[in-house]
Amino acid sequence: MFYIWIGIVIFLTLIEIMTINLTTIWYVISAIVALILTNFTDSYMIQVGTFAILGTILLLLTKPFIKKFLKNKNVPTNLDRILGMKGTVTEDILKNKTGEVKVDGKKWTAYADTELKKDTLIRVLEQNSVKLKVEKVEE
Repeated sequence: MFYIWIGIVIFLTLIEIMTINLTTIWYVISAIVALILTNFTDSYMIQVGTFAILGTILLLLTKPFIKKFLKNKNVPTNLDRILGMKGTVTEDILKNKTGEVKVDGKKWTAYADTELKKDTLIRVLEQNSVKLKVEKVEE
């Protein structure tokens, strides 16, 4: 059974290297413990039980903490800086139709909840891909 556990450790390690999901690493650890248990007991049930139970306990206890530390953080881009900026409408924005606005010296496709006429002063609310959601600014 010793060589079977070595094979399981190698196999699970390869899966972890290929997937980097931090799922099989806990079972690698529990397989190492089961491998060590082969020195103390010949009972397959104790070895397999230890492998299954310890791996599951390690997964359940540590996965949420690891996930919190490895969570992808949104990295702001330069485009995010236009949020809240003011600009002007260069092409009318009609209901259910996009128009065009000029913000920070650049022209953008824009939409709004209300109709906005050319030369209306606007504020950028959201950026959805290459379109901006804007609202009229009261002067």
